[in-house]
Amino acid sequence: MAIPTIKWIDNSVRIVDQTKLPGKLTFINCKDVKALWKAIKVLSVRGAPALGAAAGFGVLLGIRKIKTNNRKIFEQKFLKICDYIATSRPTAVNLFNELERMKNVVIDNPKDTVSQLRIKLKRQAFEISERDKRVCRKMGSYGATLIKNGDTLLTVCNAGALATVDYGTALGVMYSAKEKKKKFKVYVCETRPLLQGARLTAWELSREKIDTTLICDNMAATLMAQGKIDMILAGADRIALNGDAANKIGTYGLAVLANYHKVPFYIVAPKSTFDANIKTGKQIPIEQRGSMEITHIARNQIAPKGIKTYNPAFDVTPHQLISAIVTEEGILRSPVKKNIFGLLKK
Repeated sequence: MAIPTIKWIDNSVRIVDQTKLPGKLTFINCKDVKALWKAIKVLSVRGAPALGAAAGFGVLLGIRKIKTNNRKIFEQKFLKICDYIATSRPTAVNLFNELERMKNVVIDNPKDTVSQLRIKLKRQAFEISERDKRVCRKMGSYGATLIKNGDTLLTVCNAGALATVDYGTALGVMYSAKEKKKKFKVYVCETRPLLQGARLTAWELSREKIDTTLICDNMAATLMAQGKIDMILAGADRIALNGDAANKIGTYGLAVLANYHKVPFYIVAPKSTFDANIKTGKQIPIEQRGSMEITHIARNQIAPKGIKTYNPAFDVTPHQLISAIVTEEGILRSPVKKNIFGLLKK
C-alpha cells in the first residue's frame, strides 16, 4: 500500500483516520501526546505494529513540551509521558515493548545531557518505524512461500498496511505473494463488531487489485466445509511464550473450525509482538470495549435500548491450533515454545 499509516511530519504525527474508511481517506495530524492518545483509544490508529510506532512518536510529541535542561526533571516528566501513553490500550504488547525501548535510551545513557537524550530518543522513534517496514517485508517474503498458485485464503480483522507502518503482517504475506506473481483468492471476514475486515481489509486488498470476496463472520464454517479454503492467515496483538496468540475477537473460533476441517492456520507477527513476561495466553489482558460497538452500526441502533452487552475486543488462540507462526526470522513450527525462546534470544 502506497500510503503510510503513521508518519512524523513537521513535528506532528500524521495518521490515516481509520474510523472514516472506506468512505473517505482522511488524515489526522496529532500535534500533542493527548491527541495521539485519543486517536489510539478511538481506533483512528490501530494494529499492534502501528501502535508500536505510535508509542515512539508519542514520546517525541510529549518531550517537545518539556522545557528544561535539568536531566532529573526531564526523566521524571519523560516517564510520566510513557506511563500515560501506556494507558491508551491494554492488549497489543508492541505498544509496551516500544515504550520500553524508548525508556532504555534514557537508562542506557546516564551521562547524556537533555539535549543529547532528545536526539537519541528521536533517532530511536524513527528506527522503530523504519524497522517495522523492514520486518513486515521479511515476514511477507517468508510467508509467501506458504501460498501456492490457485490457493484460496481466509483472513480476519485487518493485518495489513493499516495495522503497521506501511505494509502489513498477514496481508503483507499476500502482497509479497502477489509481487512474486502468484495467483490466489482471498475471503475476508467482516469482523464484527467494528467491521475492520469489511471496512479496512477489503478496502486494502481491492486497492491492490487482489481477488477479494467479503463474507459475514458466520459464513466461514460453510466455506471450510465446502473445501473452499486452503489456509487461514491472521495477525496477532500479543503472543505468549508457549505460542498462544491474542488477536481480534473471532480468531479463536476460526482456528477451532480450521482444526476440525484440517485447514492450516497461520499467525503472522513480528518479534515485537511476543511477550517474554507471559507464559501462556491465560495471562494476556483482554481489552473490554463499550456497548455501543455492539448495539449500533454506523451510529444506527440495532439492539433494544439498555440491553446488557459483553464486548471483549480480543480472544486467545491456543498454540495447539496454530500450524505455524511467521516472523521476520523465519517460520516457527512445532515445537513452537522451543522455537520462540530461540527467536527471542536473537
